[in-house]
Amino acid sequence: MRSLAAFLLLTAPTWAETYQPITDRSAFVDIIGKHELRIGLYNLRITISPKGQITGSALGWQITGNWTWEDGYFCRKLDWSGTPIPYNCQLVEAKGTEKLRFTTDKGAGESAAFDLR
Repeated sequence: MRSLAAFLLLTAPTWAETYQPITDRSAFVDIIGKHELRIGLYNLRITISPKGQITGSALGWQITGNWTWEDGYFCRKLDWSGTPIPYNCQLVEAKGTEKLRFTTDKGAGESAAFDLR
């Protein structure tokens, strides 16, 4: 019995830290409607509006764009202070109410994890 209790205590934090996919637009909107997304290393702050706009800044330069939800993916096109960032559909995953992770190319590309504030 002690072995089972020790196992559960040692592995429970791992379970709690798992990212879970968000495939429903309304679930995504519930999260983004309450938070700003941040990556401290780049002084990156983004607000994603439920109506399809993206605003923010990174390294002191303005970010603007728009987004849609298509077939379970967050699809966006951005401009970072005059530098276009092409349209891309991304897998979105949540880690509790603390983080959102976006992975480009419908989950096959690079990922960025944002703190939710």
